[in-house]
Amino acid sequence: MAVAATFEIESLQYLGPDGQLVAEPPKAFSDPKTLLPLFKHMLFLRTFDGKAIALQRTGKLGTYPSCLGHEATQVGIGASMRPEDLLAPSYRETGVQFLRGVHPREILMYWGGDERGNDFELARHDFPICVPIATQCLHAAGAALAFKLRGESRVAVTCCGDGGSSKADTYAAINSAGAYTLPFVQCIINNQWAISVPRSAQTGAKTLAQKGIAGGLHCLQVDGNDLIAVLEGMHRAMERARNGEGGSVIEFMTYRLHDHTTADDARRYRSEDEVKDAWTRDPVARLRTWLTAQGVWDEAQEKAWIEECGQRIGDEINAYLELPVQPVEAMFDHLYADMPPDVLEQRELALSRERRA
Repeated sequence: MAVAATFEIESLQYLGPDGQLVAEPPKAFSDPKTLLPLFKHMLFLRTFDGKAIALQRTGKLGTYPSCLGHEATQVGIGASMRPEDLLAPSYRETGVQFLRGVHPREILMYWGGDERGNDFELARHDFPICVPIATQCLHAAGAALAFKLRGESRVAVTCCGDGGSSKADTYAAINSAGAYTLPFVQCIINNQWAISVPRSAQTGAKTLAQKGIAGGLHCLQVDGNDLIAVLEGMHRAMERARNGEGGSVIEFMTYRLHDHTTADDARRYRSEDEVKDAWTRDPVARLRTWLTAQGVWDEAQEKAWIEECGQRIGDEINAYLELPVQPVEAMFDHLYADMPPDVLEQRELALSRERRA
């Protein structure tokens, strides 16, 4: 029998769950001092995440999607991009966006119902937060095509969850990236749950990384709780893209340690034992253990840094809370250049009710 083709999916891990090296790390990421600033970003993200949840619970923020447990994946992706690159995020890439220059107050504005939070002051190349599942993947593929046509050395990076990887939008983006050899990186954040649907019920594929094979993309699976592995996987994909070698699909194996959003109660579909076991692979604890063993981090440094994070985030929260409330018509005024009659009618109805109130 003739064989048309064979495929393999490489899996990367350097730092095990116990904080010990399980493989020799790449030279670029072997010095613990180079990882220290990124570890501090991870702690900042975790501190922000907790405070955002507290804001929602006290009625000062709308529905919020926690990224607890995703810190290594998100910081590693963000740190691997250049300013001129483009990010097309889903609704859970807060840590990537922080590394891209998005202000915490902008994230809070968006989840507080103020669309101005999507008009980033610094990350001007990046697309807005995308709540519809996986549509951002097509946006990234389109941007990557533009980069290629213009001859620009830029890469479009997009993220979706394990559930989002089953959407037609993701497959279409992958196929386009392969057909046109685009500078495109599809990050699949496999946190094991698509809201209440487990990974096992979503697809028969052995890995989610292999979904890129049919499109002709380079495919890789990475331990998303290992910052070193995330950095190396992204480095490979970004270099391939910049060198004209085409796109990549990277599956980041991680776990969603909080509810899907603050509107969800994961206790209804996940066992306590499963979540407890996932905490043994916590990316923050893992890297902390290694950095401490290497003599570049200690408890006193962490206490001081967490206090500084709290102060900085507190200032961002105050800036968000002090913003004047947008008038009711603001939700209509930036939808269309020429507003259609039905939207004009809705706008007038909203205004009339506001006047009566």
